[in-house]
Amino acid sequence: MNQDFDIIIVGGGAAGFFTAINIVEKNPKLKVTILERGAEVLQKVRISGGGRCNVTHACFEPNELVKFYPRGEKELRGPFHQFCSGDTIEWFEKHGVELKMEDDGRMFPVSNSSQSIIDCFLTATQKLGIKILTGQSVQSIFKKDNIWKIETQSENYIAEKLILATGSNPKIWEMLQTYGHAIVSPVPSLFTFNIKDSRIKELPGVAALATVKVKDTKLESTGPLLITHWGMSGPAVLKLSAWGARILHDKNYQFTIFVNWLNDIDTADTEKKLKELKQEHAKKAVSKKSPFDFPNRLWESLVLASGIEAETKWADLSKIQLQNLANQLTNGTFQVNGKSTFKEEFVTAGGIDLKEINFKTMESKLHENLYFAGEIVNIDAITGGFNFQNAWTSGFILANAI
Repeated sequence: MNQDFDIIIVGGGAAGFFTAINIVEKNPKLKVTILERGAEVLQKVRISGGGRCNVTHACFEPNELVKFYPRGEKELRGPFHQFCSGDTIEWFEKHGVELKMEDDGRMFPVSNSSQSIIDCFLTATQKLGIKILTGQSVQSIFKKDNIWKIETQSENYIAEKLILATGSNPKIWEMLQTYGHAIVSPVPSLFTFNIKDSRIKELPGVAALATVKVKDTKLESTGPLLITHWGMSGPAVLKLSAWGARILHDKNYQFTIFVNWLNDIDTADTEKKLKELKQEHAKKAVSKKSPFDFPNRLWESLVLASGIEAETKWADLSKIQLQNLANQLTNGTFQVNGKSTFKEEFVTAGGIDLKEINFKTMESKLHENLYFAGEIVNIDAITGGFNFQNAWTSGFILANAI
């Protein structure tokens, strides 16, 4: 038996739900179902932002917002002029979820729980009569006489319009390739760096505002850098991993980075500053207190790495030791050997080639009545609520078009 719908949405995640709700709110006559392969829906929403769900980012200017997307910057400009972060906040408030902004611009539900978002979506789908079918793993997709037929392991479904909101699902990408769509091969984005180095071994939890560069590339990033048990993380590293997703993948995650712990002060100016400190604090031990705006433990480690013993006084520093210290502070070299996934937030660079999508409607340029929402396309962002914003925007535009 075929189950018959106007619209089938494959993927019970953020993009799938948001799209479904917006479609039926705009046209209650449409019969819409969501097919989810797992036993539960909205699993990624549940764990995102440490279980708090980082819904969006307080960047309200479309031309600024697009700069957070290593892939999709150009394509998202038009869509963000239609539905931006401010619209997201308004939408959720209208649906009973108030959002709050944190100091870094990330926005969360006031409840501090992703359950608020899940409840909001489940309540809305129930109220609108949207059918949610779990345990439905898509085995094949057919198109015949302008009707889409979806086979799962247990059922057949037919619909006039098909929306794919399956995120980074290789099986669905393969099916799309048989329909002529080009897939940009997926590589990980948003990961932390594995580094074994005596300078940071004893410093997990220490953070500093730093600039990080990848040797022999143009990759550079500034922001808080966090030392972890396995190496380095924090926004500075995560941004670098997103912008460098392809380059670092090609290097097999074996590469050298330069860290400037003083962020924007160069080696020459640092050396000058250290000479002044040598005059001012002649009788004090160099390693005792950091003269810069970062933790003492990090300062002490860099002093020792410069060949300066713990008890050495400023007055006794040689020219070479001063130069070494300036270098450790502004141009520390670290070897990266591998990566680790950032929390559970596995983000992939790759997906449907952006040239094959009409960004006014999110419809496939190759097949009528085939639409895409969220991360299934080759768009991804740095951490901070931007990947969700892409899901909301694409879902809204798609719903409007339908």
